[in-house]
Amino acid sequence: MRQPLSRAADPDAGWLTVVLRLVFLLLLGTSLARYLTHHLASALTPWVIGLSLALGAGHLSGLSERRPAWLAGVLGSWAVLVLMAPSFAWCAVPLVYTVLRAFPPRAAIPLVTVLTVLVVIGELRLPGADPTMLLLPPAVAALATAVFLYMQRQGARQRKLIVDLIRTRRELAAVERRQGALSERERLSVEIHDTLAQGLSSQQMLLQAADLAWEQDAAAARGHVRTAAAIAARNLAEARRFVHDLAPADLAEQGTLEAALAALAEREAAESGLPVGFHLDGSPAPMPAAAQSALLRIAQGALANVREHAGAGRASITLSYLGDQAVLDVADDGRGFTPPRAGHGGGAGGDRGHGLPAMRARLRQLGGTLTVESAPGEGTVVSAAIPLENAPDGADPRGGAVGGTAPHRKEAP
Repeated sequence: MRQPLSRAADPDAGWLTVVLRLVFLLLLGTSLARYLTHHLASALTPWVIGLSLALGAGHLSGLSERRPAWLAGVLGSWAVLVLMAPSFAWCAVPLVYTVLRAFPPRAAIPLVTVLTVLVVIGELRLPGADPTMLLLPPAVAALATAVFLYMQRQGARQRKLIVDLIRTRRELAAVERRQGALSERERLSVEIHDTLAQGLSSQQMLLQAADLAWEQDAAAARGHVRTAAAIAARNLAEARRFVHDLAPADLAEQGTLEAALAALAEREAAESGLPVGFHLDGSPAPMPAAAQSALLRIAQGALANVREHAGAGRASITLSYLGDQAVLDVADDGRGFTPPRAGHGGGAGGDRGHGLPAMRARLRQLGGTLTVESAPGEGTVVSAAIPLENAPDGADPRGGAVGGTAPHRKEAP
């Protein structure tokens, strides 16, 4: 037997149950009053009164909606009353809804049919019954059953849709969390590559040089150690700002991209002994913080690879403002390399395939483009262009370093 919906599952089930009980009691009382008015002296009167009271108490208790035995008792009592007093057929409508709510359709429809037949029999036993009125009970029963089943199925479909919607929203939330985690992981890998990894690589080279020079030139060895310590301190500042998701340390300290690039060139020359110049072309224009951070990271990564892989005698950083875009060029006169095709890894050997794809991804987030030209023995130029009007502030640029860089510019493949 199907259990009726609880109030927690269906807020309307409670008041509907109350209405059905009140209507049934009203119709039962009316039928009993009519019977007593016309058949008070009948020998069946005590039985009719007793069955009416029992039927009202049984239906009012609500047990008939939860227990098959009680519902069978209520229906049996009503059937006997209809056979004894046809006016009790009026109580059929609330009983029909009780049956439909208590049983599944395959069991409820036959029961409703039996109730309807009893109503028709009761109508036939009434004095002066109109034969044309015999079609009314089946029509009402069919309409009530059809409407009830239709609304029930509509409600079931709506509940299924709500469950599917809730499940879909949870799945979408899980996908968004996974995508956010992957995006953050990619951002972390790029930031670590551009800052901490490059700094650690420089420290390793300086400490190795200090170890080799320790016996022959202690002063030079101590200089290498001091430089490594300075790089470690700067990396510590980068790490702290990185943890708090702030701008690069150079950009935060210098205040502008131009000053940060100039400080980067000066520090690189002092630490590595490689002459690095900075040049500014055009008048500085407002630039989103994300774009400034991206260009500074690109310059840091490119210079780190020049120092480690290019074998250059000099290098230069040029920042140009060309009206609608800012262009950063990092050039060197080193050994050069054959630029890979887009999506085929980074530049020079030490870049381990992470630089150029990451740099392109970083610029793509800002609506920018990457241009690289290099050839063996001819040096390298890396150019990063970012639009000044459409670069989205707050974008999450991703990228890394490149290998060596070349003197003439063309579109990278």
